Amino acid sequence: MGRNGTMEDATIQSDHLNEEIQIKWYLPEGFTAFKDYQLCIMNDGDDYFRMGRVATLSDQLHEDIVIESTIFVGVHYQDKNDRWGKYHPSGKQQEAYIAFLVKEAIPYVENHLHITPVKRVLMGDSLAGTLAFIIATQFPHTFDTVIMQSPYVDEDVLERASNASEFSHIEVFHSIGKEETDVHMTNGETADFLTPNRTLNHTLDGKLQVYHFDEFNGNHTWKYWQKDLKEILMKMLG
Repeated sequence: MGRNGTMEDATIQSDHLNEEIQIKWYLPEGFTAFKDYQLCIMNDGDDYFRMGRVATLSDQLHEDIVIESTIFVGVHYQDKNDRWGKYHPSGKQQEAYIAFLVKEAIPYVENHLHITPVKRVLMGDSLAGTLAFIIATQFPHTFDTVIMQSPYVDEDVLERASNASEFSHIEVFHSIGKEETDVHMTNGETADFLTPNRTLNHTLDGKLQVYHFDEFNGNHTWKYWQKDLKEILMKMLG
């Protein structure tokens, strides 16, 4: 079955990370430069394209006219240790990775496609969801929406959330599985994700103009993240 849209990619030599990083983006059918588009940036990009089936969802949602015209951009990691170093709040490369994403990757895509997005969205699962929240709160005038599925939540994240008045205009979708009480992490440890996510919910609730929180029946796997993704995109990109 063919695609309605078009997948493209590019390799960026990052000055901030001192390495080459491939990025991919999926253009909706009929893409035209200089028109209005939303830009949805996904860390764990290959996971969202493969396991999240974002390209298929993009085709369906655009064809049904239930989301505004959106370009989905994916940035991926080399391996689990590379992901930890770039995504984790205490990761040694997180600051450099954020600089790469905000100052190199996103401007590259926007300049290459000749667009000025009407909305910039950050989307991620687990640590990538954590990263989406951290970036948006660090650059509240650059990003408009955060979608975080089962994010890792620590004291740094909760401290940022306590300053919600500084980014109250950002629209946030936040979900966590009711079975996420014993999640295996990259460092070999296990952690309860459910309890700190509930704390994050209590911290953000009532402080943002748009905030959706969902506790789903499931665990910390793509089986459940993919299942909910269609409704999430309709809610946040519609």
